[in-house]
Amino acid sequence: MSIVEKSFKNGEVIVKEGEAGNSFFKLMEGEAFVYAGFGKNDQIKLSVLGTGEYFGEMAILEEYPRSATVVAKGSVSVIEIPGGELGAYLAEDPDRIIELMIYLGNRVWNMTKDYSEAETLLAQLRASDAEKKKSLFTKIKKHIDLYQSNKGQITEPAADPFREIFANLPERYSGDTATFARGDIIINEGDIDNCLYIVRDGQVGLYQNLGSSSEVKLGELKAVSVFGQLGILSEDSGSATSVVEADGTFIERISQEDVNYIFNYCPDKINAILRLLSYRLRNLNVDFLKACKEITELYGD
Repeated sequence: MSIVEKSFKNGEVIVKEGEAGNSFFKLMEGEAFVYAGFGKNDQIKLSVLGTGEYFGEMAILEEYPRSATVVAKGSVSVIEIPGGELGAYLAEDPDRIIELMIYLGNRVWNMTKDYSEAETLLAQLRASDAEKKKSLFTKIKKHIDLYQSNKGQITEPAADPFREIFANLPERYSGDTATFARGDIIINEGDIDNCLYIVRDGQVGLYQNLGSSSEVKLGELKAVSVFGQLGILSEDSGSATSVVEADGTFIERISQEDVNYIFNYCPDKINAILRLLSYRLRNLNVDFLKACKEITELYGD
């Protein structure tokens, strides 16, 4: 494999927002800042990456431009993995498959929470008068800043033919499959379940505090989508309740033990799952920025 180790000094740019990329990275030592609008007056620090974290994966999973700039914080060591060698990188140590899935899953979950927070704030603003808006200023400012630094990224992702991709994969390399009726619950919030689920057909809703006065719908998944990915690494409790919202919903359940088997005999399927996670993250990012845009417009009224 042509994996390269690279070192960066404090303040050096590792990847730059907007650039095309044909590789992704794993942070081996040190920390790095993630920025939107880096170098501009309205730049925003989005997060801090720590040792063991991946970044730049969208560029190789979906041939998508870099969505942020990553800058070294102090001395940093990374490995750069060419997109064409993703399969070889994963085959060298199958535990990396789970590691990468969990990394993407965490990003999906964190973006889901940010989007839910933005939608809650948006509902409050729609019903607020000027004085109430002032009391929400700190929350509002956060979303205005994020929108101003990312407004160029509000572009709907082109629909990926995931139905066709999965239809062409051999069914013998699937996990357990079952058909569900409207109202069936797949995972309850707080349940221990170390599996990943693929909505092959139908629709599933994700909820927090289902059935209570504080019930929140976090998202709606249609074919083909992935959920439950955070539980596949360890026995962490479920972060949301997944409810079937259409009769005849067809779901595939993949356990941690299934992952290595599927990768060994059908690596294209693992690549498709990684692409699904990346695609879902991009859609969440677009929805989140749209909410931030409306918050900006409402506060400016």
